[in-house]
Amino acid sequence: MSRSVRSALRFLAKVLAVYVVYDLWLLPDGRLDAWLSQHVAGVSGTLLSGVGHDASALGRSVTMPGISGVRIADGCNGLATIGLFVGFVVAYPGRFWRRLAFLPLGILVIYATNVGRVVAMVLTQKYWPAAFDPLHGFGLTTIFYVVVFGLWVVWANYGGTPSASVASSAPAPA
Repeated sequence: MSRSVRSALRFLAKVLAVYVVYDLWLLPDGRLDAWLSQHVAGVSGTLLSGVGHDASALGRSVTMPGISGVRIADGCNGLATIGLFVGFVVAYPGRFWRRLAFLPLGILVIYATNVGRVVAMVLTQKYWPAAFDPLHGFGLTTIFYVVVFGLWVVWANYGGTPSASVASSAPAPA
């Protein structure tokens, strides 16, 4: 079996392993989803209050006077996006120590992106209600995938695997 076929099979096996852990264990269990939803709501409410808005968080919901608020459902808490990111980083080649440092950094970036998304949705619901549904359905959700793609590009370029151009410019062994 050629080296490229082995590399592709190794990549697919890693992707499958991450998928199995996420989809067959973490997702049905629900505890991590519940914790993450409540944590994102709490941080979002605190951030809104910290910048002068009369906001509060209770459980999975963030609200302000005069609006129904935003409830963070399991599919909107960022866990699936974090799983996608982890899958990319684990499956794509790279040095172990760089991976160990990059995973928490990327998870933090995705988490912060989600908090910003929730804050934007609460403020939109309060000050521009007509834009809430389009932003929720497409605009703000797309941000997640752009962030994950950007993180993956960073990992692919700086994760520790020598690039083809560096490898090809090295002198041939004698």
